[in-house]
Amino acid sequence: MAEAKGAPRKSKTLEDDSSLGENEALLAQDEYEEDSSDEEDIRNTVGNIPMEWYQDFPHIGYDLEGKKIYKPIRNKDELDMFLEKMENPDYWRTVQDKMTGADIKLTDEQIELVQRLQKGQFGDVHFNPYEPAVDFFTHEVMIHPVTNRPADKRSFIPSLIEKEKVSKLVHAIKMGWIKPRKPKDDTPTYYDLWAHEDPNSILGRHKMHVPAPKMKLPGHEESYNPPPEYLLSEEERLAWEQQEPAERRLSFVPQQHRSLRAVPAFPRFIHERFERCLDLYLCPRQRKMRVNVDPEDLIPKLPKPRDLQPFPTTQALVYRGHTSLVRCLSISPSGQWLVSGSDDGSVRFWEVSTARCMRTLPVGGVVKSLAWNPNPSICLVAICVEQSVLLVNPCLGDKLLYGATDQLLESYVPPEEERVQPVQWVTASAEEHSRGIRLLVQHSKAVKQVTWHGKGDYFASVVSDNSNMQVLIHQSSKRWSQNPFRRSKGLVQCVLFHPIRPYFFVATQRYVRVYNLLKQELTKKLMSNCKWVSSMAIHPGGDNIICGSYDSKLAWFDLDLSTRPYQLLRHHKRALRSVAFHRRYPLFASGSDDGTVIVCHGMVYNDLLQNPLLVPVKVLKGHALTLDLGVLDVLFHPTQPWLFSSGADGTVRLYT
Repeated sequence: MAEAKGAPRKSKTLEDDSSLGENEALLAQDEYEEDSSDEEDIRNTVGNIPMEWYQDFPHIGYDLEGKKIYKPIRNKDELDMFLEKMENPDYWRTVQDKMTGADIKLTDEQIELVQRLQKGQFGDVHFNPYEPAVDFFTHEVMIHPVTNRPADKRSFIPSLIEKEKVSKLVHAIKMGWIKPRKPKDDTPTYYDLWAHEDPNSILGRHKMHVPAPKMKLPGHEESYNPPPEYLLSEEERLAWEQQEPAERRLSFVPQQHRSLRAVPAFPRFIHERFERCLDLYLCPRQRKMRVNVDPEDLIPKLPKPRDLQPFPTTQALVYRGHTSLVRCLSISPSGQWLVSGSDDGSVRFWEVSTARCMRTLPVGGVVKSLAWNPNPSICLVAICVEQSVLLVNPCLGDKLLYGATDQLLESYVPPEEERVQPVQWVTASAEEHSRGIRLLVQHSKAVKQVTWHGKGDYFASVVSDNSNMQVLIHQSSKRWSQNPFRRSKGLVQCVLFHPIRPYFFVATQRYVRVYNLLKQELTKKLMSNCKWVSSMAIHPGGDNIICGSYDSKLAWFDLDLSTRPYQLLRHHKRALRSVAFHRRYPLFASGSDDGTVIVCHGMVYNDLLQNPLLVPVKVLKGHALTLDLGVLDVLFHPTQPWLFSSGADGTVRLYT
């Protein structure tokens, strides 16, 4: 049936083929005449939707036939964009169509429209916004109406709909569904904050509530008929009247009455009530939170002294022989010989182990200071006597050793040209040579201290003077002296060489200055917090020093930590005369005018984060006070945990 129906139509087309061809040619011609564009119509038919929905898709919408419109391939980078901007003359009038993603070049008419809109003008060129207004209605009453339509009936008959609405509202008001507006009440409202408070809960301000203390109940003394022992005698009454009211045990005088009826009114009743009321409302009461601290916990935990042994505890030997106070001590590097200098004008050499005096050297003056050369291969002692330093060979012990020392001193060759020196180096005479004196270093003023450098060639001397010549450094092998300081920084008390590094410590009354000898500059200035520094000692490690002072303080400095004392020890009652470190054991000692030597354990750790541990372990007594002076010098044995002390009583004591 379908074929039968379709057959004749097919034949018809075949017949009219020629006419259809003519029509097509005509249509094609018309189409090109009408169409101004060269490209086919790609209209995006997605409708009014946000184009961001197509961000992640390769197409941007659909054309009229429902096929996807693919986004143009945009692989231009910033450089290509810039080149196009520079080279394309129409770049400024090219915009991107959001619907199709294609670039469109705007025509002159479109650009003119955009510019008009940007200026705030109307889009249409021919629109005149300032045309004269046509006034349709006038204020004059016209004869003829504007409209000729007859008026409605509803314009002069009451409205039924409105009547119905009003009757509904009247009914609602009658029924009470619509309430009339109440007049506004201006009276202020108050709220009870505690109306709904839980009676069992404790308020914050009541947590710390402390009830007022009750008044003391009256005792027997307040009775109208007290026992006789409570009544005051005449003397007690007079004493009570002379006392201050605050100091009286009772605020009234007990009295005896026959009966309760005979008791008069209490004159101070209103005063007492008033004071009680003042106490109740003016006296603040608060619970003090007591911290229960065991007093033992506040004391720092120090190790027991028996755990810190060995240290000297008992007096073993007394070296007797000097007739006046023994000011200074020094010991040989081997620890076999001890030398002591005294105010009786003599220097004595002792054997340490037996307390036997091996030699006595009269020097004809007060010996202020002496120092044995720390170099074990040189047998030499420097002694301060008045204005000179004597270099003495004691000729004790190994003959080869002291013989080699003499050869070393004799091998000196004087320089060709004489050098200007602050001191004079004088070779000893034959008589002095026989006593052991080898060289004399003559100063301009009295010398009060001498100390050797660790290598044993250089030594420093301190002169009692206020000028810049207070400290001098001497080289014994070249017999050459120099003044290291250009100007004086105060009264120098004592000096020390650093055991390892090229540092030089100079202690004045209040400060200890640390100088670098290589760079020739001041490295540190330590503040002792003491009134007058008397003595100084340096730890063999070289990072800690201790200073004794005449105001009975011992200051321990940690050079890496601070320029102020790490700890101030006030163990002594009187002035400190001398302090000393042990070369091998963690011990230091201080001797004082109170006649005691205090030995302390001073452990310095290699770990820089751990502070030194300072524990006093022993008080050594033995020296008798003479002329208000006690212990004048303390010194440790180089190898053993032994301590020597010299006192104003003319003795040297060994504690082991």
